[in-house]
Amino acid sequence: MLVIGDREMENGAVALRQRGKGDVGAVKVDEFIRQVTEDIKNKTIF
Repeated sequence: MLVIGDREMENGAVALRQRGKGDVGAVKVDEFIRQVTEDIKNKTIF
């Protein structure tokens, strides 16, 4: 799940929460997109 609030908007980031792991923390948008693209390519989970 991605959470995008005022703080994330200011920092150009998304707060990431992952099932089973909980709050993963903030990740820059471009890093998130790179990781998701790689995960889709490799069929792995972020």
